[in-house]
Amino acid sequence: MKSVVDAHARPLRNLRVSVTDRCNLRCTYCMPEDEYVWLKSHDLLGFGEISSLVDRFIAHGVEAVRLTGGEPLVRRDVHEVVRLLAAKPLLRDLSMTTNGVLLAEQAQSLKDAGLHRLTVSLDTLSPTKFAAMTKRNTHGAVLTGIAEAHRVRFERGLKIDTVVTRGVNDGELVELLELAGRFEAELRFIEYMDVGGATRWSMGQVVSRAEMLERLTTYFGAIEPVIERSSAPAERFRLRDGRTFGIIASTTQPFCGRCDRARLTADGRFFTCLYATRGVDLKTPLRAMATGSDLERRIADAWSRRVDRGAEERLTLTGARGPFVNVAQLRDEPHLEMHTRGG
Repeated sequence: MKSVVDAHARPLRNLRVSVTDRCNLRCTYCMPEDEYVWLKSHDLLGFGEISSLVDRFIAHGVEAVRLTGGEPLVRRDVHEVVRLLAAKPLLRDLSMTTNGVLLAEQAQSLKDAGLHRLTVSLDTLSPTKFAAMTKRNTHGAVLTGIAEAHRVRFERGLKIDTVVTRGVNDGELVELLELAGRFEAELRFIEYMDVGGATRWSMGQVVSRAEMLERLTTYFGAIEPVIERSSAPAERFRLRDGRTFGIIASTTQPFCGRCDRARLTADGRFFTCLYATRGVDLKTPLRAMATGSDLERRIADAWSRRVDRGAEERLTLTGARGPFVNVAQLRDEPHLEMHTRGG
């Protein structure tokens, strides 16, 4: 296995693979617009193609893959790509992020296929708020999905992700932590980010890591950081009763310096940063029968030239900071969408 590092000596260790750009929710912080430009179905990578490209990334040191979307569970028979990836001996961690709407009927098949761990997105405990935030009335289905994921018990556990938005769900931090505890899940609070499809983002909507900790300390008492060496995006904390939770502070305290993750879109574009505006096309050479070594060279070339510190650069714009891209740009280049490249 040939390790590759970027211009800042960051290794390539984690790969997020989008299996579809489609989603069955329309969350206000990700897909707030009325119309979208979708990838053509014939451009989507087949499961065998995904597996083949993952092998090329593993050759450069990738040891963890997270399946994303869009919503990965809307991709038919997605457990089959889980099965292909789970069979790779050098892949030590295989996970998925889902909105949970279709999870109740698929949790067991994902576990049986070899998925190590699962993250479910849930931003509110209120069905009314959920409908307003997602434009769908499927809150109950998400809770049922979380319960089923808890029942099947994934080998490396269950997490719940919550994007915290001021004036929307920031009053539910305690209640969401209590829910996570009931399902033996670790909750991760995420600062609202100004990336991709967040076309209505403003800094005033961001609840910072510092503010979250202050509110939680007021309720729970002393909270201590969990000291660990990790490139994971979340900082972890422990309550007095031993429960842990995480905060992903990408907006106010970026972690670019330790970022080791890349993204592969559902149509085979390789992006080295969530804020990157250009990707490397791997699908075309793959379908043209390029050799494995040629694909590996393309990956290594792109990563070795990587200088991305997107979130840190955005932080310097605090005085005049708005959405990363506008609606017109997204319609011209749908690969800038979060639901296309995978959050």
